[in-house]
Amino acid sequence: MIIAVDGPTASGKGTIARALAAHFGLPHLDTGLLYRAVGRQCSLNHGNADDPQDALLACDFPDSLLRDPELRSERSGGLASRVSVHPAVRQALFDRQRTFALQPGGAVLDGRDIGTVIAPEADVKLFVVASVPARAERRFREMQEQGRAVSLAEIAADLEARDARDRSRAEAPLVAAADAVMLDTSDLDREAAIAFAIRIADTLRH
Repeated sequence: MIIAVDGPTASGKGTIARALAAHFGLPHLDTGLLYRAVGRQCSLNHGNADDPQDALLACDFPDSLLRDPELRSERSGGLASRVSVHPAVRQALFDRQRTFALQPGGAVLDGRDIGTVIAPEADVKLFVVASVPARAERRFREMQEQGRAVSLAEIAADLEARDARDRSRAEAPLVAAADAVMLDTSDLDREAAIAFAIRIADTLRH
């Protein structure tokens, strides 16, 4: 069984995807982390995330970089959104994601184009959304817990800018698959969102 969980930043898709993977005993891949690694590597290379060649060179990052806590920062998230607009970067990471999705027994992948590009044949497709204020508040709390100094207004502005880039890019834009089930987590707590997602998955896989 392949489960695709798509949606914008801080919508709750990662939490939901990890919970689905644990519930069904499937491996999980946070594909956004791959793009964050490319963005981070581009920065370490002193490259320009908006330059297609610099971004492509950064795709050759070491696996150890995926364990770097800096990948969870707002800066890395912004860099990920910038490098992800380049078609060459998306192609370079496509095979890695596709192979993970097609492994025996299935998998859970979360990102922005899983149900539309990476695994359009997924058995379960969820598109997780939430309002910008709700997402900003969640990310603000995360940053506070990590001891990072950032304002709620800055986070909201960054989310809106990231959404605009993700939805308007020519290659694999952020859009719900035609057969995806929409899950709005704006007014749901973590447990309610997970329970709802499990019920949807159980229904769709039969």
